[in-house]
Amino acid sequence: MEIGNRTVLTEFILLGISADPRLQSILFGIFLMIYLLTLSGNITLVILIKIDSRLHTPMYYLIGSLSFLDFWYTSVYTPKLLALCVSEDKHISLAGCGAQFFFSATVAYTECYLLAAMSYDRHAAICKPLLYSGTMSASVCTGLVAGSYAGGFLNAIAHTANTFRLSFCGRNVIDHFLCDVLPLVKMSCTDTQVYVIILSTIVGFTVLSCLLAILISYLNILLAILRIRSASGRRKAFSTCASHLVSVMLFYGSLLSEYARPSSSYSLERDKVAALLYTIINPLLNPVIYSFRNKDVKEAFRKAILSLRPHA
Repeated sequence: MEIGNRTVLTEFILLGISADPRLQSILFGIFLMIYLLTLSGNITLVILIKIDSRLHTPMYYLIGSLSFLDFWYTSVYTPKLLALCVSEDKHISLAGCGAQFFFSATVAYTECYLLAAMSYDRHAAICKPLLYSGTMSASVCTGLVAGSYAGGFLNAIAHTANTFRLSFCGRNVIDHFLCDVLPLVKMSCTDTQVYVIILSTIVGFTVLSCLLAILISYLNILLAILRIRSASGRRKAFSTCASHLVSVMLFYGSLLSEYARPSSSYSLERDKVAALLYTIINPLLNPVIYSFRNKDVKEAFRKAILSLRPHA
């Protein structure tokens, strides 16, 4: 579409991870295996939490909600990434780019809120154990999860509307495997000053408020753990938080490494690696993190396997 003497883009070309055909075949196999493992791992954890009565607690309800979210998280990115590895047609329409951008923002913002909700659960369990059942009632847990999705959805609407009100012109090639903020802004032929202010406000408020909630929760948790006299009690209290802390560090570490660095230090390859971490690897690792050292989940899995065996 031409406006004045400029051609406004209506589609883009996503180059993917690599242009080497042999490497693309290898990457296809690797990403397909990761995708299948991610789907099976997360859905298995959701089913175990659903069917085992010992896992019907607020903590596991939130873990199951995170696994359910990660099931969709990886599905936003991986099918398109797999298609880029095997298809010669690497075009994506402006509408398709906008849809991927919207769902990407939805799952990312929702995970921010959900990780903050999980830190509140750990705070209630360790700092106020006698009031835990009342503090984390079924209605509160449901409200935290529903609020996380609502916040993610509303932020995604604002984020997407703010981005796609811009006009894009020039070369329509995106050297990436997804429609991301940085390459889209570079192709904008609209003044981005207001855009950057709005974007910084939305992202900054969400990320900083969630991180602040997590930090305050864990500061109180740390103080509570230090008041526990027995070493075994301190270890037990800390072990209930370790998995969540690892998830927080992986998620925010990969996000901040991509978006919280100066533009002068921007590196395309590092950008792709960081994007792979939070879009593909994190959803794979979360079910492992929450089950590998968790006796209750391992026992639930063993019980489920035994129930599937034919009885003599």
